[in-house]
Amino acid sequence: MTCSKLFSGDLPELIDDIIQYFHYDYKTLHSCILVNRLWCSLAIPLLWENPFSSPTKNYHCIEIYLHYLNDDCKTKLNEYVIHNGILNSNTLFNYPKFIQHLNTYEVYNSIEEWFEAVSYPILKPTKKSVFNYSMKKANLSYSSQLLKFKNLVFRSLFLLFIETEVNLHSFEVISVHSDVDKIIELTLQNPNFIFNIKNFKLASNVMNNNITRLLTLIYSNCNSISSLYFQFPKYEKDHSIVEIVEKSLSQIIKSQVNLRKISFNCNGYSLNHSLLSLKNSNCLNILNTIVFCYVDFKNIDILSEVFNQLNVLESIHILYCYSLDSKFIQQIINITKPFKLKSLFLNKMDELLEPLIQKSGSYLENLVHNSQPLPLFIIKYCSKIKILSSSLRYIQNNYLEFNLIENIKQNLNYLIIDGTTRYFDSIEDIVDNNIDDCIESSSNILQNLGQILPFKLEYLELRLAINGSDLETFLKNSQNTFIKKLLIKNIKVTDDIIPYIKEYIVKKKRVKYLSIIESIKFGRFYSLCYEMKGFQLYGIQVLNYFDLSIDLSMHLFDFVQELIKE
Repeated sequence: MTCSKLFSGDLPELIDDIIQYFHYDYKTLHSCILVNRLWCSLAIPLLWENPFSSPTKNYHCIEIYLHYLNDDCKTKLNEYVIHNGILNSNTLFNYPKFIQHLNTYEVYNSIEEWFEAVSYPILKPTKKSVFNYSMKKANLSYSSQLLKFKNLVFRSLFLLFIETEVNLHSFEVISVHSDVDKIIELTLQNPNFIFNIKNFKLASNVMNNNITRLLTLIYSNCNSISSLYFQFPKYEKDHSIVEIVEKSLSQIIKSQVNLRKISFNCNGYSLNHSLLSLKNSNCLNILNTIVFCYVDFKNIDILSEVFNQLNVLESIHILYCYSLDSKFIQQIINITKPFKLKSLFLNKMDELLEPLIQKSGSYLENLVHNSQPLPLFIIKYCSKIKILSSSLRYIQNNYLEFNLIENIKQNLNYLIIDGTTRYFDSIEDIVDNNIDDCIESSSNILQNLGQILPFKLEYLELRLAINGSDLETFLKNSQNTFIKKLLIKNIKVTDDIIPYIKEYIVKKKRVKYLSIIESIKFGRFYSLCYEMKGFQLYGIQVLNYFDLSIDLSMHLFDFVQELIKE
């Protein structure tokens, strides 16, 4: 195909194909801008389709968007800030037209980060800067004036996108602050704004009239959604709103003609009606992914009925759900089709789950558990695990986890081992009678883990109380393993571990990204970035621990987004 385009002289289309290949490679796309006018015109739309979630964290896009505000919005902004005419600058492209993905939390967070960046010289006037923003004096306090300004920018940007008649692909309403209500009202007043969305996400910590009206708009106005995500508060006193929400969820599901993925994070809400809606003819041969997150299955009794009707379901994820009891298990056993459980996150691994694992263990790819001992049926039935996160705090049970790692090493790609007492960030925080257990378990892990690791790991995170000699043993035993991302959290700081890292990891170039922190009492951390500043000479990037970490219990929201991303 590429050759035929080349020989037929269809060069622009060929270049477009090439640039589309670099869709999420921001560095390469920025380089494409500099080639020529054609390459620039093809790369710019990709760079501007989702600027608020860009990993480059370049909040300059907000200033550019402000150029396009209507006169009324600019006048209102002028009431709050001095900007030396920057709102009147010209731009090369109609940048607002390119946006395809909007997440209310990301937009608001970007505004806060942007203003912090541009107002820094104002707070410290001795610093020179290209930015020329300052708050005008007003009767309001500085904090109140600043909040009003940020909220005004927030609303103005959404109004800009509505007036530009953008073609949205994703609309994500994350209701964590009051001004999101204003965005919902703007959306309700302009239903065409979200008419063509393919992804819809609603995560709200409150239920109110605007939320229910938005849900009504979705099922009456949007029928081509392929990915749905719902997250509602655990407790809602107004039962009438709960009933409206439950009914709206069913209506939304029934109204869709191309629903492929759905995620429920609705503890406290009955999902019987929503699940029954999946039996509609539009879902039977299309829906392929279901995510249950913090769902209580106690009053759900139609699982067999529903899952037996879904013909192309390829991926089921159960993440920290409740009431995985005999009633739940029996419903799963009664499903005549394969139950393709891909993710199972549990705080407690009960023997009661054996029939579930026996039925679905061969599909399981992501396992997170915080209990010991590991049941033998996990080792017996689960051989395709790619992501494993385990808490190993009792030395007498660690061998079971080692047996599992040995059994899955051909598929294992991400491994997180926590040998510390959960919720403690420093050895001094641990109750005295647990300190020895923590140190002993950590030593046992380091003595036995290295020799059973696969030849290549995408990610390894160790949270341990580390003795230098034990770390050296681990590094020697794992010398044939390349680890793309290595993270170490050491809660025992009596030994200097950097010399071992340099000798066995850095000099042999066994990792690409590295981060090490040592814990200080009361949850404070000390990064060893300074001690590792010379490692870049070996081609190793030393990064912030919390930027690199994929702690699945802390970043569950991000994990679910990857599961349902279209």
